[in-house]
Amino acid sequence: MSKNGKIAVGIIGAGNIAGQHIPGYLQAAEHAQVTAIADVDGARASKYTAQLGSVQVFLDYRDMVASPEIDAVDICLPHHLHKDAIVAAAAAGKHILCEKPLCLTLDEADTVTRAVAASGVTLMCAHNQLFLPSVATAREMIRQGKLGKVYAARTTDVFALKGTAETFGWRARRETSGGGELIDTGYHPNYLLLHLVDSLPIKVTALLSRHRLLFLEGEDTAHVLVEFADGAIGSIVTGWAYEPAGCTERFSVAGEDGSLWSDGRALFFKPRGGEQVVVQEAGPAAPDTYALEVVDFIACLREGRRPLNTEVEGVNVLKMILAAYASAESGRVTELKYL
Repeated sequence: MSKNGKIAVGIIGAGNIAGQHIPGYLQAAEHAQVTAIADVDGARASKYTAQLGSVQVFLDYRDMVASPEIDAVDICLPHHLHKDAIVAAAAAGKHILCEKPLCLTLDEADTVTRAVAASGVTLMCAHNQLFLPSVATAREMIRQGKLGKVYAARTTDVFALKGTAETFGWRARRETSGGGELIDTGYHPNYLLLHLVDSLPIKVTALLSRHRLLFLEGEDTAHVLVEFADGAIGSIVTGWAYEPAGCTERFSVAGEDGSLWSDGRALFFKPRGGEQVVVQEAGPAAPDTYALEVVDFIACLREGRRPLNTEVEGVNVLKMILAAYASAESGRVTELKYL
């Protein structure tokens, strides 16, 4: 730990997402402190020093993770660099918060899993939408049997994104992003679906489109259907191409005894044959889920508690996305057991 007894955190990658994480560390300042930032562009890393105070800037994250003064790292790198950073951090005995996706291939996933297991460190996937208050309540209701047997669930993350090949940079290329929108923003509704449905996915089918962002090598929109082992059917709609219809929910789940849905803030429940009720009111402002995930990461380290999503869930999400890509390419249903 740092000299003041706090968990010393080093941020790897000083792009925009790092700036989203920093408020969480400031909220957890009683127990944690960002003491270092690593980025190949030293000036980019230095732009956060005004918020954080005295931090050491590294041009190579490997030098940072080798420091005995660092307890944990927060990986905020482009997708294709996640695996190497996780392996380096785990080998150095540093706990890890990693932005999505965990990695890009099943071979990388195996390497990451082995590295974390061998080191005994805690890895938390930065799946920020799990920290929406409505999600925690919905998951509890589902597992308490309030909906009875679950028949169907849908998760969405759709918006109109502007940009060019230049502004998208590495995100526009399959080699560095891992695909297109589905493995980027689409990662959110994938992990959210797996978090809500209490069953294992077994089959996936997908349709991918490039409606508007034609400079992308991958898709700008994805529609995915998932069959679960218990017979439930999941639906994922995600994209950067258009503004969704006003009635589009963030998630919904329907079962034998009722249904629930949320716009991401308020949560509604309707028992079969009954009246719709408000289970959870929307707060005056949208919650800062990035900050909430960071605060929980620090709490997990302090309490020795398992994060909501570790590398185990991260690999499961990746498998579902890779199955969707395989389905879209082949035009057939993909069974996860054959990946």
